[in-house]
Amino acid sequence: MFVKRRADAPPGYFAVEAAGLRWLASVPGGVAVVQPLQVADDRLVMPRLPEVPPTAAAAEELGRRLAVTHAAGAPGFGSGPDGWTGDGYVGPLPLPLRTGPVWGPWYAEHRLLPYLRRAHDAGALDADQSATVSRLLDRLVADAGLSDPGEGPSRLHGDLWNGNVLWTAHGVVLVDPAAHGGHRETDLAMLALFGLPHLRRVLDAYTEAAPLTPGWQDRVPLHQLHPLLVHAALFGGGYGAQAAAAAARWA
Repeated sequence: MFVKRRADAPPGYFAVEAAGLRWLASVPGGVAVVQPLQVADDRLVMPRLPEVPPTAAAAEELGRRLAVTHAAGAPGFGSGPDGWTGDGYVGPLPLPLRTGPVWGPWYAEHRLLPYLRRAHDAGALDADQSATVSRLLDRLVADAGLSDPGEGPSRLHGDLWNGNVLWTAHGVVLVDPAAHGGHRETDLAMLALFGLPHLRRVLDAYTEAAPLTPGWQDRVPLHQLHPLLVHAALFGGGYGAQAAAAAARWA
């Protein structure tokens, strides 16, 4: 077994993760996720998954299955897993699970603004960098062409970086979600942020199964802005500058 522990875990810290795993796993033919064996206030127990080297075939299967999971949808942008009330977490930080009818304004208010404030207060962004991100927030609210993807909310893993993708003998299995309803391009952009083996195969298989809206490649930095701000708030360093650079392409 694999046990995640946190003695000072806030209320619901592991319960919302388990709810997200079950929500993702409930999609027939969708992406494989680890299943919780035991959930407590201070720990989450899961099966240990031996890893193997990544393969192109497993990457293609991941792309096809992720498209199925996304297509299962969610009640709204920002909605949490079935049966869950209250907010969630992304890493150690709170993650608002509050819904909005249009992606852009919701993304600005609940995925960018809280972490922009945290990153600025931590000194990870200076005044000019924060102003650049703020201009993008204004555009997401005002520009319907940017803010409305023209499709409903997808069922997202929500923290889909390379470290949460496990390559096993039975294919890819995902762990540690921050599951919610959102824009499907966000999961794909997160896969690209820190690098993923055979990423091109994943994306090709995904887009063959579920074609993306034209221009999606140009929007990758827009969708990477949320995790960049989260990392800036947590770790500082160059993440604030990266976030400002990503925002500047759309501000």
